[in-house]
Amino acid sequence: MIQSILDNDLYKFTMQQAVHMLYPRAHARYEFINRGLTPFPDGFAEKVELKLEKMADLKLSLDQKTFLEKSCYFLTPVYLDYLESYRYDPGEVMIKQDKDILILKITGPWYRTILWEVPIMAIISETFFKMTCQKTATALERRAINLNKAKVLAANGVKFADFGTRRRYSAGNHKGLIQDLLSRENHTLIGTSNVHFAFLFNIKPIGTFAHEWFMFHAALHGYQMANPSAQDAWVKVFHGDLGIALTDTYTTDVFLSTFDTFHAKLFDGVRQDSGDSFAFVDKIIQHYKRLHIDPSAKTIVFSDNLDVEKAVKIHQY
Repeated sequence: MIQSILDNDLYKFTMQQAVHMLYPRAHARYEFINRGLTPFPDGFAEKVELKLEKMADLKLSLDQKTFLEKSCYFLTPVYLDYLESYRYDPGEVMIKQDKDILILKITGPWYRTILWEVPIMAIISETFFKMTCQKTATALERRAINLNKAKVLAANGVKFADFGTRRRYSAGNHKGLIQDLLSRENHTLIGTSNVHFAFLFNIKPIGTFAHEWFMFHAALHGYQMANPSAQDAWVKVFHGDLGIALTDTYTTDVFLSTFDTFHAKLFDGVRQDSGDSFAFVDKIIQHYKRLHIDPSAKTIVFSDNLDVEKAVKIHQY
């Protein structure tokens, strides 16, 4: 299910470097929240636990390290040496099942436990689909769907990145999707958040930071200082690289209240991950204008539950 140590989203590695550099003594606890109240079948936790134990064998290969050195220039030699020695410790994960309820917690040093979230979510998703025998399209049907998505997005000039690891049907399906997208001439796929598939297909790994970066800084400095302190810490590590700021951890309005001229000029753009995408565009444009910044020189990345139709409408707007 998990193909390699790189079968994870890029922002987990970028944040791990930042944590390793700035907060090596911080401890964290993650807890699985079943937002859809999905009932899990008998024996589900045991199946997942077996997959997690196998992850202890994963390690960074020389070819993978070379790829990261070339494609992720913002990752330091010190961090890459650390990642080369890193091994998942299944002892950091507690998983059990109470009837159809899954209980899962991850506890330990933040610089270590930060890598667990995405692959665990991918394992939960794939295990669920396998155990419940949910029907899916045939290989030919999936390819037709994938190629049509690529066709529509390209015809409308929509540049997009794959960000599907944590909710994928399976690792094989995920790989097939990217293969299909890349097979179309003049596709507009600019990369993937999944570093394993970026390595496999020699495409750009995409990502910056996640909500947990802001959540940690809220715990450290208080909620009022969470956004600016998180951005300032990020800049200390990456010096202007990876400059797409996440806006919605404590609502966009709260984020913008401290997204001053300094930060707005320093960061290349922002990411919208909740709320009304169209209202967000208007709000961000007006905010840049108030700061006397040309909005057309900035970028908005949209990542909130997109499908092809919605992506096209947002792009046209």
